[in-house]
Amino acid sequence: MTVIRFAAKDFRNIADEELFPCEEVNVIYGGNAQGKTNLLEGLWLFTGGHSFRGAKDNELPRLDESTGKNAPSTTIELDFFSEDREQNAVLQIEGGRRTSWINEVKKNSGSALVGKVRAVIFSPEHLMLIKEGPPHRRKFIDTALCQIKPAYAGLVGNYRRAVSQRNALLKEVAKNPRLMETVSAWDAKTADLGARVMLERRQFIENLAPCVQEVFQGIGKGREELSLRYAPSFAGGDTLLETTQLFLHELARTAASDVRTGFTMTGPHRDDLDIRIDGVSAKAYGSQGQQRSAVLAMKLAEARLLEKYSGETPIVLLDDVLSELDKDRQDYLLNHLHDQQVFITCCDPDAVGGMEAGMRFRVEAGAVYPEEVY
Repeated sequence: MTVIRFAAKDFRNIADEELFPCEEVNVIYGGNAQGKTNLLEGLWLFTGGHSFRGAKDNELPRLDESTGKNAPSTTIELDFFSEDREQNAVLQIEGGRRTSWINEVKKNSGSALVGKVRAVIFSPEHLMLIKEGPPHRRKFIDTALCQIKPAYAGLVGNYRRAVSQRNALLKEVAKNPRLMETVSAWDAKTADLGARVMLERRQFIENLAPCVQEVFQGIGKGREELSLRYAPSFAGGDTLLETTQLFLHELARTAASDVRTGFTMTGPHRDDLDIRIDGVSAKAYGSQGQQRSAVLAMKLAEARLLEKYSGETPIVLLDDVLSELDKDRQDYLLNHLHDQQVFITCCDPDAVGGMEAGMRFRVEAGAVYPEEVY
């Protein structure tokens, strides 16, 4: 897919602006707090997801500095080419509630946009994928899978609810041991849903790993190797039946400790992703540049898989990506991401001096100023 036009009114610090990007690399530059990331955030919202910055919807309408109040609503619009035709999407946020229009057909929620616009986002916060604990890596897997297979969102949501209900029951069992027999009913449901989640995640990582390695070698000119390995909380089987039975066995084995803690100690909600550079832990031994390159490789490989499964090339959104990368790695991002539309933000225009094609946009106080096409 390709973005033809993006427009925003009363969005973040943007009063009323339009952006007409090229089909290749688009660099958005300017000083800090001028609105660069706001543009990427607006584009990302058309995937149907929440802000990648963790903002609530009622925080997105533009703040009036004279009154200290947010605008009553914000509207963003996207003209894009997808499924062999030009399309239009509009998202309005008012009172923290979303309303969307797809090709002028009104929808009652923003979730109706899911699957219409596909994008992959990298922001500095994504470095926590390597730097911090397993929840960040599970979120990466689940977010990617939700775009590749929209039905997965319902599956993982149902699993989380099953675990939450089992945990609530475990706390009751601690007070009344006679309720222990009722736990088995939740064990069956938890194991069935959990086994499905595990198999989806494992298959995703097996498909992603070779793409990640290829992209990482491109970024680093073949100087290093990056490997991914799915690390479940227990070893699953090859089939759904085997994995379900193994999960049930683990739930029975840990039942006593689960009651003591009031928490289900095994299952996909405890899984991890092992990320290694040249055979050693990227978290423990990777440099800042290596860690940034590793996360970038994972996000760009995610874009490749999304294209493979959906038949549509997602747009790539790279926020503050060039800092802490050497010239070779910067060159890869600016000049070697072919056949896809890329949006890159940076503070220093000199960092893109080696850019061979594309467009630049200067952003100042929420206003967008397009510059010459290279």
